[in-house]
Amino acid sequence: MTVDIARRIVLASRPAGEPVPENFRLEEYRIPLPGPGEVLLHTRYLSLDPYMRGRMSDAPSYAAPVAVGAVMEGGTVSEVVASNNDAFAKGDIVLGHTGWQTHTISSGKGLRKLDPAAASVSYALGVLGMPGMTAYFGLAEIGKPQAGETLVVAAASGAVGSVVGQIAKIKGARAVGVAGGADKCRHVKDELGFDACIDHRAPDFAAQLKAACPNGIDVYFENVGGKVFEAVVPLLNNYARVPVCGVISQYNASSSDPGTNWVPALMRSVLSKRITMRGFIVSDFYSRRDEFSKEMVPWLKEGRVKYREHVIEGLENAPRGLIGLLRGENFGKALVRVAKS
Repeated sequence: MTVDIARRIVLASRPAGEPVPENFRLEEYRIPLPGPGEVLLHTRYLSLDPYMRGRMSDAPSYAAPVAVGAVMEGGTVSEVVASNNDAFAKGDIVLGHTGWQTHTISSGKGLRKLDPAAASVSYALGVLGMPGMTAYFGLAEIGKPQAGETLVVAAASGAVGSVVGQIAKIKGARAVGVAGGADKCRHVKDELGFDACIDHRAPDFAAQLKAACPNGIDVYFENVGGKVFEAVVPLLNNYARVPVCGVISQYNASSSDPGTNWVPALMRSVLSKRITMRGFIVSDFYSRRDEFSKEMVPWLKEGRVKYREHVIEGLENAPRGLIGLLRGENFGKALVRVAKS
């Protein structure tokens, strides 16, 4: 591969159930030149996120699917390597949404300059970016944890869940995490400061969760769905709040499995306990980024919010990284380091 050749990963086919490597294709192309008003970006970091599985399908959703043959979409941190745009200089580091490719041309629209001296630039894809905002606004607008209440969050060692529990602790609530495996649970409790963490793989998971929440659950931050949600519902207190930002356990389902119809029981609980359940998309709150940063940046600097990254090396390994993320194999915010600084 010569120095003027770039690489990209496109969606080769739509997955049936869990994605496989054959659903992706690595392509090479000549690095483009920026035209008037344009900049050439070289990707440093690519974010891997659960929502990407939804974009691989053509089922109706809140966003359009990636077309077969098109570049996989994703948030990125990039370096400006050539500029014909007065708003950007060569060497600037920017946050964008340029997808799974090493190089791209941008008009500058939607790019946001980052200050490498303020924080690691990769944080803009995690705790100071979309996942952090998801945690923050899901709690601020819907969950609203109060001092003395109990909050439960699944995927507690992940990019969103880890921040959810730590914000709850800052607000004075009791935080109970759910994660997969002893190592993750140990990290959630000992390093992140949750009051408890339950392994969802345990055969007596529901009983352990109940024991960890002797006063019931006031806030459940929904990332997973499935058996975790089923174990949570009976423990929800009167006036409990349930922000719903994801159901990762269902993303790889190839068909609807009717299973046991427990919707009537859920609706009875929603009614009798006056439960609030609300789905939300983080983009609803992008205009309030400054409000989020004003609180999150000091929390990070003061060590009140701790953060872990799961870094995968090389764009060619992004498909395996996403497949692993959907299986729960990542430990912290999943990123691909596309190019070293």
